[in-house]
Amino acid sequence: MRIYNFDKETGVEITNFNSKESIFSRIIQHDKLGYIGCMFIGPEGKLGSHPATINQLFLVVSGQGWVIGKEGIKYQIHSGRAAFWEAGEIHESGSEQGMVVIIIEGEDLKPLMKEIDWIES
Repeated sequence: MRIYNFDKETGVEITNFNSKESIFSRIIQHDKLGYIGCMFIGPEGKLGSHPATINQLFLVVSGQGWVIGKEGIKYQIHSGRAAFWEAGEIHESGSEQGMVVIIIEGEDLKPLMKEIDWIES
């Protein structure tokens, strides 16, 4: 057995796109293009607006915050919820109190979770 550490101290601070108080710790790489990582977004932290380089699933495991996708609508998100952005989609995320997120990136990602209707008509 091997034991690994993916806590905040193992990550790299993200400063691109006007981001602040955000640290990303990669977890695994697969033979096909893709990653699984852990993101620590601190209080008043944000990942600035940028295009997704590949399909990306953003799973909140603790805390709460917000996400914005191509619709331009700020959606409040919390643990147990996930956002999915397609490759090329402009997106942004942040938190007032802080949150921990698992990020899964890959060409062939297809979410199998129950989708939530959230866009107001």
